Amino acid sequence: MIHSLSGGIISEYDNLIYVFVEVAHTKAWYISPFPQIKAGDGVLVSCGGSSLKGQVLRVENVTAQTAPWPVKRTKEVEAIL
Repeated sequence: MIHSLSGGIISEYDNLIYVFVEVAHTKAWYISPFPQIKAGDGVLVSCGGSSLKGQVLRVENVTAQTAPWPVKRTKEVEAIL
C-alpha cells in the first residue's frame, strides 16, 4: 500500500486522477483531489517551493500501478481557480 500526500492510504488498485499541468513554462504531473477537474482549468500547484497558477492540459484516471509518474513523488493540486 502507498500513503497519499493527504495522509490516507492508497491501495494499488484505487483510482487516482492525474493531471498534466503547465506552470511557469514547465509541464508536470500532479494528483487531483478534485473529481470535477477538467482540461483547460486553471489550478494552484506547488512548484519550486512556491504556489503558482497553472493550466491543466490533460486529465488521466489511473491506478497507482498505471500512473504516469510515481505516486510517492507526485504533488497534489492545491485548488481549482
